[in-house]
Amino acid sequence: MIKGLDDLLKSQFNIVISDKSLLDEAFTQASYVNEHPHQNLKFYERIEFLGDAVMQLVVSEYIYRRYPKLPQGRLTRLRAAMVNEDSFASFARECHFDQYIRLGKGEEKAHARERDSLLCDIFESFIGALYLDQGVEPVRAFAAQVIFPKLDEGRFDEFFDHKTELQEVAQQHGPVAIDYELLSEDGPENDRAFKVAVKIDGETLGVGVGHSKKNAEQSAARQALVKLNQDHA
Repeated sequence: MIKGLDDLLKSQFNIVISDKSLLDEAFTQASYVNEHPHQNLKFYERIEFLGDAVMQLVVSEYIYRRYPKLPQGRLTRLRAAMVNEDSFASFARECHFDQYIRLGKGEEKAHARERDSLLCDIFESFIGALYLDQGVEPVRAFAAQVIFPKLDEGRFDEFFDHKTELQEVAQQHGPVAIDYELLSEDGPENDRAFKVAVKIDGETLGVGVGHSKKNAEQSAARQALVKLNQDHA
């Protein structure tokens, strides 16, 4: 059993895996198995294959339900941005999974646990282990903690038109005045930072920052949508 992994999963995500052998398999690279030939160990590749398919399903279902007006093409591009090596490697680091990978000595010396490709594989293999142990609902709950909040944080803003959505939501009960105000513009020419506020009938509902005025307006609109949704919850 990998020391400390159980405690991490329980304290951070309220996950308790019953079959510990699944976790051992999910966090073990082939190099470690090769260096311990008499321990009858398994490495992560088969379970990663399953985890990849489960994540495709869970993310697809979530964005399909959350964005009912988003056309198929944009749903496909959004899913591709969420379910890929860069995203999964980032999620793995944020979950501290990199600290628990079992590697062979050569791979450890080569800093393999820092590689995006390996971290992506480990994230997917963990999902596969969780699915095999408990089914799809705990996977959805884990994704709701780790992955889906990134949408609200703006990590995938390029796939949305928050300004149009804000206009539609704000004007559901009649016309309102929506204005975007540039608050500041800082930084060198090749790395500008724009700060924009969005006001509805004179009330500031969101403030966004971006590397262009357009991106900052989209960010501000997203913040305003979050506030409006909270007010009406």
